[in-house]
Amino acid sequence: MPRILVAESLRRFLEREPGENSRAVQLFDERAPLPAGECVAILPTVVCRVDADAMDRLSGLRVIANYGVGYDNIDVEAARRRGIAVTNTPDVLTGATAELTWALILAVARRLGEGERLARSGAWSGWTPTQLRGMSLEARTLGVIGAGRIGREVARRAPAFGMRIVYSDRLPAAELERDVHARLVPLEELLAVADVVTIHVALTPRTRHLIGTAALARMKPGAILVNTSRGAVVDEDALTAALREGRLRGAGLDVYEREPHIPEALRSLDNVVLLPHLGSATDEARQAMWDVAWKNLRLAVSDQPLANPVAW
Repeated sequence: MPRILVAESLRRFLEREPGENSRAVQLFDERAPLPAGECVAILPTVVCRVDADAMDRLSGLRVIANYGVGYDNIDVEAARRRGIAVTNTPDVLTGATAELTWALILAVARRLGEGERLARSGAWSGWTPTQLRGMSLEARTLGVIGAGRIGREVARRAPAFGMRIVYSDRLPAAELERDVHARLVPLEELLAVADVVTIHVALTPRTRHLIGTAALARMKPGAILVNTSRGAVVDEDALTAALREGRLRGAGLDVYEREPHIPEALRSLDNVVLLPHLGSATDEARQAMWDVAWKNLRLAVSDQPLANPVAW
């Protein structure tokens, strides 16, 4: 059987797979250039860049089964021109990422990062009525940018905290409006009225630096910004300036423009909670992502219809 390339970091999932396909696999370092040669399928993670040059080095390539719901690491148009299918792993990580988004919202609003550091430092002198006072979410407004799968799940959890919901998207989300009384508004209005702004859009040329200097200036003074989508949707320099100047209460970030690099300017701020891209990091979600990606790869190799194509 022609070679199948699978990212080295997915070894533990592959080892559980019986059958002919798994025996044809060659593992590769997803942070290094893809190896050249004959290859029928590749299963990369989101840190592996699969561009036109990489595709041309892999003769016979038929499918790129991405391990992740986002696929901005893949040149989808180049794949389409070459007749190479691209698949992703939607749905199975929606709940995990929505939970992580709320973890960040709560951590920033209640200053949990600062509190945890104080408790560990040994410098805590005891309870006082003014220590690390945060922001209650009750009767506040949640602004959801992008009402896709994850954005909708984040919004559905907001009523449990007594929050109103506004959202911005190219299309109305009728079920969201019906179920949790969310209100569709233009992005400019969302930024002006939301106490918490959470981002759930794909990274495209249109959304790169969607939240930059101008957008941050429109945000409600003292608001919170949370990003669990893709790092480059937010201009990190502009965000750092807004946090330093106190125009925002704080920010919670799980993703960054140049991962794994996190600018020192961000790392030095107390009013930002930083996580190392943990959105889908539950046992259940990561296993399900593998199951979906591996299924798509096997279907493509067997010339069967794909379960989750984003290009074909």
